[in-house]
Amino acid sequence: MVLQHTDTRFEADSYDRYPTRLATPAPHLERADATVWGTIERPELGSFDSDGFVIIDEMITPAEVAEFSGEISRLAADPALRDDDRLIVEKSSNRVRSVFEVHKLSAMVAELVRRPQVLELAQQVLGSEVYVHQSRVNYMPGFRGGGFYWHSDFETWHAEDGMPAPRAVSLSIALTDNYPINGSLMLMPGSHRTFVPCLGSTPAEHYRESLQEQEIGVPSPDDIAALADRHGITQFTGRAGSALLFDSNLMHGSSNNITPFPRSNIFIVFNSVENTLVEPFAAPARRPEYIGSRDFTPISA
Repeated sequence: MVLQHTDTRFEADSYDRYPTRLATPAPHLERADATVWGTIERPELGSFDSDGFVIIDEMITPAEVAEFSGEISRLAADPALRDDDRLIVEKSSNRVRSVFEVHKLSAMVAELVRRPQVLELAQQVLGSEVYVHQSRVNYMPGFRGGGFYWHSDFETWHAEDGMPAPRAVSLSIALTDNYPINGSLMLMPGSHRTFVPCLGSTPAEHYRESLQEQEIGVPSPDDIAALADRHGITQFTGRAGSALLFDSNLMHGSSNNITPFPRSNIFIVFNSVENTLVEPFAAPARRPEYIGSRDFTPISA
């Protein structure tokens, strides 16, 4: 595999190419950076540049799905995590919504992160060695599972974590079947090429509330309507064990799950070692490291 090394690290006070959290509306910005930085050799990545995502039918085997499902159930029930900031609960039901930094809490997930077939996906797209910017398990129980409003992850990571460029990818591995009806992730193919500046300032210490329900750094209804009209909306559906790899600037969201069928996934964010974090571009302080890691050590297989 050939990796291209185009360093995108910014100096501490460098010019912000993706301004957001603004006082007045601003036009959408066409992406100033590449989507694919390396050389694509995995055939399943063929449409990543144009769509901003790919779906991989069997990232892990059925036997592994069962093993990882047991592991995430163990984490959710661990009394030692109940007072840990890395565990996030639903606002309405107090059920576990997410567990962050899961690759440090679970040896099984740590091994998964280092698998060559996982690392190669990120390395070929990002064209460099990679590190884990964020990892978590998302739980969406039946009947009362809360969704995630439309957003671009990069907008948040840029504004609140200081990620200079959208040179990061997310890998979501389904541990339950994803149906069109149980809150599966909705995506706008091609929207990764457009950066949407958001309105409003970033309150101090708001990050825990935003992990329960994102209200800061979300596009306006007009923004969403314009992107949907231009790109359309599709869904990540498939059997447990399938995976979604998507660009950090892809517009995506999910609705609440009012069906009896739960939805859970392991979520790993890989960032290029040539795109390491600086100070936040639009927030008064850094978020905790379990949300935006500042350990830039490359992950090795």
